[in-house]
Parts: sequence; structure tokens; C-alpha cells
Amino acid sequence: MNELPLHRDRTEAWVETPVTLQELQAFDAIIDARTPSEFAEDHLPGAINAPTLDDDERIQVGTIYKQQSAFDAKRVGAPIAARSIARLIETLFAEMPRNWRPLVYCWRGGGRSSAMAHILRQVGWNAHRLRGGYKAFRQQVVKDLETLPGRIRFHVVCGATGTGKSRLLESLAEVGAQVLDLEVLAAHRGSVLGDLPDAPQPSQKCFETAIWTALSGFERARPVYVESESRKVGNLRVPEALIAYMRAARCFRIEADAPTRVRLLIDDYDHFVKDPVALAAKLDHLKDLHGKERLAAWKDHMAAGRWEELVADLLDNHYDPAYRRSLLRNYRDAQGAAILPVTSGSRDEFEGLARALLREHG
Repeated sequence: MNELPLHRDRTEAWVETPVTLQELQAFDAIIDARTPSEFAEDHLPGAINAPTLDDDERIQVGTIYKQQSAFDAKRVGAPIAARSIARLIETLFAEMPRNWRPLVYCWRGGGRSSAMAHILRQVGWNAHRLRGGYKAFRQQVVKDLETLPGRIRFHVVCGATGTGKSRLLESLAEVGAQVLDLEVLAAHRGSVLGDLPDAPQPSQKCFETAIWTALSGFERARPVYVESESRKVGNLRVPEALIAYMRAARCFRIEADAPTRVRLLIDDYDHFVKDPVALAAKLDHLKDLHGKERLAAWKDHMAAGRWEELVADLLDNHYDPAYRRSLLRNYRDAQGAAILPVTSGSRDEFEGLARALLREHG
């Protein structure tokens, strides 16, 4: 705690950026005083939303600021914020102990967080404010993502579609390895069929904050396992420095026979079996690449319930050619990578592979 970048005077205490993940985690709570929509776009790791103004109120105050004056905007906004903070003290913060130590921030570390931190300190809590607010933290994240990946030793899990790369990463995490699962952070499986049911992708800013949080928490002496992703996971871009260091890293290649891959894919994408209309809409995006006849053949398999034939055809004609072109071009160690054979695709088999990797490679 002695190294925490704290500053204080008689009425206020604040934190300067750059701030580390460990320093943020030293606070009892991180309070985002911005509106719900601002919070939803992105926020500091572990933050809770306690808005001093809601979205409509912020628009109202902002309009007065632009059309009238800063004084008029503050005169309207101050009582709204005061009522909100009072309500939060009576509800969300009601059970907090005397030694509670929160960090409060808003967009630029100005009026909203200053007002909340001041009142919390008047109550007797040791509240701190983040100088520069979310804007300063966002600038730090962008800058850190240019350097953090270079401090980490990546081990890349590669393999054709359906070989169980995500399952191996999950097993690695369960047995104690350090894992950066970009598809989990992006809420997407990384292909044209990769949308997760009922799980929209986060914003680009939120994705980058999640990556910053993960990278900041890794131990430097141990490797970090990651999948051989493309530059984009769904609609989200992987930071340039991260993808560059991943592509230069050591690779481990999973291999499985066609029936095993088909079985694993049907299990992973069973929501499309239950909703073939959604699958057909996704496959329509491949019409220009594969033509009307192949698209019609895929839909015939769907209509007849021939799911194994459909998946095998997609692997042969779409996924495998794309995999060979992309992987060998982008991941320099993929061709000579150590082979991880998958035969049954069972949970126990992936756990065994994960434990073997840890024993032999870190």
C-alpha cells in the first residue's frame, strides 16, 4: 500500500494514473459515478455502477451547459446529484463499515466523482477519487496494451476447427495454468457461426479493458496459454501488439480425426441444431465465397436433419482450407509444432492433455 499513488489534502484524497491492477484491487470497492450507458460501454475492472445522474438527466444538464452556461448547468445538476448520492448512501452503501475504503471515478474525474467522494468522506468513509477519471484510465489501457504483451511468454494452442482448442484452454485453466481466452472475453467463437446465443459481444473498449485486466494479473515467470486467433474475434479487434507476440510464440497443435471433430462441433453448436433458421441465415453470408449450389447442398442437409454430413462438408470445403491458409501464414511455429493427439474428445482426455502440457512446458 505504501507504493499506491495516493494524494490527499484536508478534504480529499485521490489516485493518479497510471494505476496497476493490484492497486485497484486494494480498494474495498470501485464506484463508477457515470450514467448506466457510459458504464455499459466500458468501466474499470470490478467497478459497480452508482450513477449520480441517469442518462436522461445527463443529457438535460449537458444541454443547459451548451445552451446557457456552466453555472446554470451546475445549479440544475447539483440537487439531482445530491439526491442520487443520498439515495445511494441509504441503499447501496447502507451497510458499509466505518473503515470502508472506496475509489470513485466519473468521466474525467470532475464534478460527479468529486461530489460523491466528498460526501462519502463527510460521512466518515475513506473515499478516494481517480484523478482524470475513466478518460485517463482508458488512455492508460491503450498505452499499456502496446507493452504488456511483450512481457509475457505465450504458448499458442492451434489446430483445425473442431479439434477442441477451447476445451483444452478450459482444462488448462482448471488445472492451474495461466490462460488468456480471447473468445470468452469477446463472447464469440471466432468464426462466421461464432455468435453465442443470448450473449452479445462487448464493446471494443470493454474487450480491451478485459484483456488489460487479464494481462496485468499474470505472473511473468509462467507461460500464458492462448488460442491461435485471427486479428478479429467476431466484430472485435485483437490489439496489434498482442497478436504480433502471439504469432511469434511457440505453438502446440491439436489433431483429431474427422468423426471426432464432427462430434465435438455438433456438441458445441447444438443451439443451431435447435434453431436451423438462424444457422441458414449465417450460412447465407458464405454464398459469395462458395456459390449457390454448395449453399443449397448445405441447406438440404439441414432440412433432412443430416447434421454430421453438413458439418463434415463445412469442414472440408470451408473451414479446413481457410485454416491451412491462415495458420501457416500467420503463426510461424505452427508447421513444426508439437502434436497433441485427441481421440475420444472426452473431458478426461483434455484434462490429461492439460496436465501433460503443464508438466512438460510450464
